[in-house]
Amino acid sequence: MKIWLDGQLVDESEAKISVFDHGLLYGDGVFEGLRFYNGRIFRLEEHITRLFDSARAIVLPMPWTYEEVIKATCETVAANGLQNGYIRLVVTRGVGELGLNPYACKTPSMFIIAAGIKLYPEEYYQKGLAVITCATRRPAPGALMPQVKSLNYLNNIMAKVEAIQANALEAVMLNEQGYVAECTGDNLFLLKNGTLYSPLISDGALDGITRAVIIELAAKLGVPFQEKSLTRYDIYTADECFLTGTAAEVIPVVSLDQRKIGDGTPGEITGRFLKAFHELAGSTGTPVA
Repeated sequence: MKIWLDGQLVDESEAKISVFDHGLLYGDGVFEGLRFYNGRIFRLEEHITRLFDSARAIVLPMPWTYEEVIKATCETVAANGLQNGYIRLVVTRGVGELGLNPYACKTPSMFIIAAGIKLYPEEYYQKGLAVITCATRRPAPGALMPQVKSLNYLNNIMAKVEAIQANALEAVMLNEQGYVAECTGDNLFLLKNGTLYSPLISDGALDGITRAVIIELAAKLGVPFQEKSLTRYDIYTADECFLTGTAAEVIPVVSLDQRKIGDGTPGEITGRFLKAFHELAGSTGTPVA
C-alpha cells in the first residue's frame, strides 16, 4: 500500500510520524473520510472544503492549497490501483514540544490513506440495524464544536464502546438537553407519515456530506424534508429510520432500545433512498486519473 505523507508517496512501512506530533499527543488535528466508486471520488470538493473549514476553526494553518490537496488525494487512490474504497485524509498540528501550546508546532503534517472499508456487515444493509441509546452525550457547541472533524474522537469512541457492550452495532447519541444529535459515526433520518426528518445541526449533529446528499435526493424523489429537534420518542414512533455517513453510506435501522420501528423491517421509502444513493455515487465524482 502506498501512503501519501507530506508530499511523497511512500510504502506503508515507511509512513511514520513523530511521537512528538501533537496529533498523537493531544488529538490536535482534523480529518476527512471520503469514498470512491468506479475510479471516481464522490463529493471530493465538498470534503476538501470541509477539511479546510475544520482547520480554520481550530487555527491550524494549512501549508497546502485546496488544489494541492485535491491532487494529492487523487494521486493516492491512483497509486494504489483501486477502483472502489475509502480514503482517510488526516492533518495534524505537527511536531512540537510536550505541553499544550500549539504554536510550538512549526509545520503541520498530512497523510492520506486509500484502502477498503466495511463499517457494518453486509447482511445488516438488508435486514437493518438494532440500535440503542447510549449514556454518553454529545458535547455542547461551547465545549467542542460538532462541525469540526477533529482527531479528538473520544466522545464517539466511548459511545461506540457502550453500543458494543450492549451487543449493538450502533448507538444514538443525545445532547445535554435530551434531543437526538447523531449516532457514533453516522447521521440519522426518520420517516413519519411520508415526511423525512433529521435532527437540527444545532442539536449536535455533524453537517454530514452524505446527509446533504440524502436531502438533495429527497427533493428528487418527492419526499418532503424537515429539520427539527427530535427525541427518542420520535424514533420509537417513526415509520422508518436509516443512518447515513461516508463509510456507512445508507443503512436501515429497524429498532431502538428493543422497540420496533415500523414493522421491524427496512421500509419501502428507505429502500428508495438506498437505491438512489448508490446510483448517484456509482455514476458521479471526480476521476482519480
